[in-house]
Amino acid sequence: AERFCHRLDFMKRFPFDMRHPEFGEINLGAVTGAIIGGIGGLFALQAGPVFLARDLSLLFSTPILTLLNCVLSWLICGPTGWVIGGQLGPRLAAGFHWPKAEVVGGIVGGLIPITALAFWGFQMAQ
Repeated sequence: AERFCHRLDFMKRFPFDMRHPEFGEINLGAVTGAIIGGIGGLFALQAGPVFLARDLSLLFSTPILTLLNCVLSWLICGPTGWVIGGQLGPRLAAGFHWPKAEVVGGIVGGLIPITALAFWGFQMAQ
């Protein structure tokens, strides 16, 4: 019975509905997803050529690819991380009854576009 009362106290501390966030809503998962997606996306596209050539200097050697990487990072990975993290984070926090799970959902939401961009980078490098 004590565990059930603890869950009720948790829900009283968070009066807003964490289970169904609106599309593009500002929450901790969305901000975390945008930060992870925006910063990680800067290196995602060039990760393939760097790993295949085993030369870290390739990360900054091609200015056109670096410019393309910045544009893709800020225009694709950041907003995509915002939307996925903003939807996934509050649902994880409500499902696990743990507010810090919202940050974990934002991290996962930011890693999804980074992984897609890194996979595309590997395909272009081969």
